Amino acid sequence: MTYRTSVAMTAAMEQALVSRLVRDDGQEDLCLAIYRPSTGLSRRSALIREVVSPEPGDRQVHGNATVTGDYVLRAAETAQQDDCGVALLHSHPGASGWQPMSGPDRECEASYANLVRELTGLPLVGMTLASQNRTWSARHWDSGFGRAVDCTHCTNVRVVGDSLRVSWNNEVLPPPSLSDRQSRTLSAWGARCQADLVRRKVLVVGAGSVGLDVFVRLAASGLLRLTVMDFDVVQGANLDRLIGASRRDAHLRRPKIHVAYREATAAATADRYRVEVSDRSICEPEGLRLALDHDLIFSCVDRPWPRAVLNSVAYSDLIPVVDGGIAIDTFESGEMRNATWRSHVVRPGRPCLSCNGQLDLGEVALDRQGLLDDPLYIQGANTRRLPISPNVAPLSVNVAASVLAQYVSFSVSPAGFGDPGPLQYAFSTHGLQIRDDVTRPHCASEAAEGAGDQRACLTGVHEEADRQRGLSKSVCARVRFLRWVDDLTGALGTWLDRVAD
Repeated sequence: MTYRTSVAMTAAMEQALVSRLVRDDGQEDLCLAIYRPSTGLSRRSALIREVVSPEPGDRQVHGNATVTGDYVLRAAETAQQDDCGVALLHSHPGASGWQPMSGPDRECEASYANLVRELTGLPLVGMTLASQNRTWSARHWDSGFGRAVDCTHCTNVRVVGDSLRVSWNNEVLPPPSLSDRQSRTLSAWGARCQADLVRRKVLVVGAGSVGLDVFVRLAASGLLRLTVMDFDVVQGANLDRLIGASRRDAHLRRPKIHVAYREATAAATADRYRVEVSDRSICEPEGLRLALDHDLIFSCVDRPWPRAVLNSVAYSDLIPVVDGGIAIDTFESGEMRNATWRSHVVRPGRPCLSCNGQLDLGEVALDRQGLLDDPLYIQGANTRRLPISPNVAPLSVNVAASVLAQYVSFSVSPAGFGDPGPLQYAFSTHGLQIRDDVTRPHCASEAAEGAGDQRACLTGVHEEADRQRGLSKSVCARVRFLRWVDDLTGALGTWLDRVAD
C-alpha cells in the first residue's frame, strides 16, 4: 500500500526550530531533531518531539550549511533510545512557499538516509524552512536502498498552536479552482485562506443532531475531503432533532452515515469533492487508525469512551479536536430549568477534556463495559449524572454553531486571534463565559504530547458498535429482499397480463 506522508509539530517546537535555523547574517543553517511516527490507515506522520542541539564542529556554515556524520550519528543514537526517528532540517533564507530540493539538498539527505534507517528502523525525514513566510516543506526517505534510496514528498506540514497553520505541497495536492458557489465564503476570509481550508482532510465523529449539521455545513463551505464516522442507525426517537432524516429513514433504520452522505452530497459546493463514510467506532483500533489520516477532527459524541479516545489523539498525535456538548436540566415537574452548551479546541497548550470538566474519566470504564446502556445500572446510579442529557432540535443548532465558530477562529484567526479558549453558554441567563480551566497536576493526556504510535491504548472491542452494524446489515438485507419480491411480483403480473391478452 502507498502511504501519504506528513509532518506535524506544536507551535512551541516550531519556535525552537526557527530560532536555530534563521540567522541574523542571512546564511543558511541546519539542525537535527527526533520524531515519533503516527501511522494511520493511509498516512504516516512524523511528529517532531525534540531538537538535538548541534555542538561545536557539528555543522559548517559557509553561505550554505553542511552537516557532519558525527552529528547525524549522535542524533540517530539518541532517537534509537526513545524509539524515534531523525529529522534533518535546514533553512532557505529569504525564500517563501513550499521549497523543492536542490541538488546539494538531495545529495546530503540521501547520503545519510540509509544510516539513519539502519540505526533507528525509521526513515530519515528531511525538512526545509522558507524563512520569509515560515513555510515548511518535508519528505520521508522511505524507499529504496544504497544509491537507489528515494523519498516520498509530504502532502503537508502542520503546526498546531493558537491556530492550525498548514504548509501545502502544491505538486502533491494542488489548490482547487474556486467555484462561484463559494463567493460568499470567499468574501469572508479570502481566496488564499479558502485554498488552505478546503484541502484539509476533516473527520466528523458522530452523525447525530450536532454532527450531521456540522458535516453538511462543512460540505457547503467547499471542503474537498470529508469523512463522517458513526455506527448508529436512525430511529423514530431521533426525528425531533436529526434534521435531514426522514420517517422513511427511521422505518428502514437507515445508518446515520448514509443520511449524512446524502445531505452533504446535496449541499457540497466544491467541484471535485470526496465524501467518505465509516461505520466504525473511534473506540475500535480500525476507527482510530482512520482518524489518524485527518488534519482536524470534530468530536460530536456524547459518551465518555469515544471522548477519551479523541482527547488522547489531540495530544499524542497532534490532531486538533473541536469538541462541544449540551446539557439540559429540568425540574422534577418536567419544566426546563436551564440548558448549558460548551465548545473548545482540544490541543497542546490547552487543558484536556478531563481537566476542563467535559470528560469524567471514571465513567470511561463504565462505558467500555456497556453499563451506560444498562437500564438496571442506570436505575441504581440515580445519584450520578446518568443517563446523558438528551438534545433537542431548537438548541442543538446552537452547539453546532458554537463548535463551527471555534473551527473558524482556530483556522482563520480573524484579526490575528485564533483559538478563543473554552466557551460556555448558560441559556437561562443568556450569558457567555470564557472558562479559565487549567491543567491539573500529572495530566496523563497532556504528558503524552507527540507520543504517536507509542500512545496509551484506549481502543478495544466495541460491542454496541458490532450490534448496530449487524442490525444495519440485517435491515439492509431485508429491504433488498422486499424490493426483489416487489420487482418479481411486478414482472409476474406483467407476464400474466400479456398471457391473458
